[in-house]
Amino acid sequence: MRLLLRFFGWIFALGTVVFLVGIAAAAGLLWHYSKDLPDYSQLQDYEPPVMTRVHATDGALVAEYARERRLYLPIQAVPKQVISAFIAAEDKNFYDHGGLDFQGIARAALAFAQNYGTNRRPQGASTITQQVAKNFLLTNEVSIARKIKEALLAMKIERTFSKDKILELYLNEIYLGLGAYGVAAASLLYFDKSVHELTVAEAAYLAALPKAPNNYHPFRQRDRAIERRNYVVDRMVEDGYVKPADGEKAKKEPLNVTPRPTGAHIFAAEYFAEEVRRELYDRYGEQKLYEGGLSVRTTLDPKLQVSARKALVDGLVKYDEARGYRGAVAKLEPGGDWGVKLAEVKALSDIAPWRLAVVLETGDQAARIGFQPAREPGGAVAKEREVGIVPLDGVKWVKSIASQPRGRVTGKVSQVLEPGDVIYVEPLDKDQNTWRLRQVPEVSGAIVAMDPWTGRVHALVGGFSYDQSQFNRATQALRQPGSAFKPFVYAAALDNGYTPSTVVLDAPIEVDQGPGAGIWRPENYSHKFYGPQTLRFGIEHSRNVMTVRLAQDVGMPLIGEYAKRFGVYDDLPPYLSFALGAGETTVLRMVSAYAMFANGGKRIKPTLIDRIQDRYGKTIFKHDQRECRGCSARKWEGQPEPALVDRREQVLDPMTAYQITSMMEGVVLRGTATSLRELNKPIAGKTGTTNDEKDVWFIGFSADLVVGVYIGHDKPKPLGRGVAGGNTAAPIVKEFMKVALADKPGVPFKVPAGIKLIRIDPKSGLRAGPGQAAIIEAFKPGTAPPDSYSIVGYGDGQGGAVSPEAERAIRSGTGGLY
Repeated sequence: MRLLLRFFGWIFALGTVVFLVGIAAAAGLLWHYSKDLPDYSQLQDYEPPVMTRVHATDGALVAEYARERRLYLPIQAVPKQVISAFIAAEDKNFYDHGGLDFQGIARAALAFAQNYGTNRRPQGASTITQQVAKNFLLTNEVSIARKIKEALLAMKIERTFSKDKILELYLNEIYLGLGAYGVAAASLLYFDKSVHELTVAEAAYLAALPKAPNNYHPFRQRDRAIERRNYVVDRMVEDGYVKPADGEKAKKEPLNVTPRPTGAHIFAAEYFAEEVRRELYDRYGEQKLYEGGLSVRTTLDPKLQVSARKALVDGLVKYDEARGYRGAVAKLEPGGDWGVKLAEVKALSDIAPWRLAVVLETGDQAARIGFQPAREPGGAVAKEREVGIVPLDGVKWVKSIASQPRGRVTGKVSQVLEPGDVIYVEPLDKDQNTWRLRQVPEVSGAIVAMDPWTGRVHALVGGFSYDQSQFNRATQALRQPGSAFKPFVYAAALDNGYTPSTVVLDAPIEVDQGPGAGIWRPENYSHKFYGPQTLRFGIEHSRNVMTVRLAQDVGMPLIGEYAKRFGVYDDLPPYLSFALGAGETTVLRMVSAYAMFANGGKRIKPTLIDRIQDRYGKTIFKHDQRECRGCSARKWEGQPEPALVDRREQVLDPMTAYQITSMMEGVVLRGTATSLRELNKPIAGKTGTTNDEKDVWFIGFSADLVVGVYIGHDKPKPLGRGVAGGNTAAPIVKEFMKVALADKPGVPFKVPAGIKLIRIDPKSGLRAGPGQAAIIEAFKPGTAPPDSYSIVGYGDGQGGAVSPEAERAIRSGTGGLY
């Protein structure tokens, strides 16, 4: 008996020693791993990378920029249904454990023992808190050491943070596939809707993804995805979050995933969005752009943007098609499934309603075409095949098809199209399923529309297709503006003693350009000379020689100063040829400069961004810097109404600005841009055509809108004889303004105080007598039409009195204007 007692005593002692050693070992182990634990308190101030979102003036989403597509939602903004789905799927005891779910660990251990040797994946036992510890503070290393640290951190996190805070961190950080981090971004990317709009089935599918998003991919692993989603629905029913009937209904729903597009979200806004992205990058850097969660309100007007793109594309296509058909985009070999072959041809994605098609068969009167099939979300070519008809009318623009005077089109479609030709087509008659042949223009161009009072850019298109070329011709292409620069020469003259009725001689002139440069003999576009003419006539009809004489008298240094003041050029060389627009600038710069004519000479800074807010809603940039006096009043107590204080620099005398504007109205009424007269609204503007017709321009404006268009080849080459700003660029502005000004009254340009409006003879510049044909001309105080006919110049054989302007020119030693 004594031996038995001694044996049990020895066993007890041994057990006690082992127990104490075990406790000591465990304590040592915990101490060993605890000393290197990351600082979990950083979670309190955690700022995850959040995508930057760009919006139009009406709030429509323009673009999103991010490395990790994430929208941070506070837990209060996450619907209960979404929270329930994730708890049911990931951690049913979340609200009951202290970081470790011992029931879950035991369940996982039992399942592991039962499935040992079956190659089945071990059941996980990590709680949501453990996943937070791993995702935020640890690596994905598979090791016992990492699991111990994870467990220790989970318990510490539970003691420090509330359950709601832990859940908020988890739901915003978890990766859910398709580049989405967090439930808010995943809801948009998978279903194109906010988390508040998710159904039970959709919430369950998102909750099914954290384990392994690629294993439950909605397209590549569709059956497994539905099985896993239904498993989560069952858990939601089991845990009492969803009624059984609603659960059964949810499991019967198809998995309708509609991926949200990336890049620009507004059709035709790609160039605008990219320009905004570049500005944000330059202003704040790469990290702030892609991770800072900026909210950007742009100046983009979606309606005007679409109209601008249509006007530009139609103008480019009209010019290009007049030069003839260049042939098919590509050629497909006959035989096999034409749809699969056509799917491999790269099609421009941003030129709707154009579509890529292949000619299947041709005849005299029509061709049958097959359209490029869509791809399923998983990447496979869709099995459905669409066909259409290109009738003879659809190819009548091709020069090989003759058009008769009564509109009868002769020739054959087979003369233009052959089986296997890959072409672009546009709907001709949707009811008849007929299509019109199109081709991508070789020529390109740009259009910008701006508010002249604020510099806000309402629309900007930098080319025919952003998918074809990301080069933005509105902001990056440096091209010669040609005669579109002349108003700045005339503005300098009007500021220095000239009037719109001053007469200048339009006659041959020779300019000695110095040693080695030879003699320059400028000519008018028409290669004719028109004798003595008023300044108004010179700008209305874009007379080169008159402008050169004017620049020679005013002086190129002064004109260069005006060009810099308006932002057209930074440093204009002092050569007379630059008075005719030989320097290079951009469409955006030219439109901004013309805006200062339209607004009475106030400096404006062009902008595509109204304001920028950081992730917390604090405004960190605002374009409009005007002071608003009285805007902070809480209520009206008889005080004056709020007023905006405009301290912007006056770059041009308001009277000069009006005189130039009035003269440019004449360009539309009588000059080189008469196509805009049909708008029946006050419009001013100036055309521009460079040497050899390599570039054509038109900048036009109403009282509240400035629009500029440039057309030319990316590698400059002649556009063709007869192509000019008036017949190529101006019609594009006209078509855009038809839409932009459709619902707005015609507003006359504001006449500044002090301007005198006097009837003059448009040919002589003298006062008009009773019953004489006349125009109304604007004169500054102290100026008036001359009493006798005179020409600026001296000793030119024209006779007549010498005008005060000529006297000044002679005394200044310039030799006058000849």
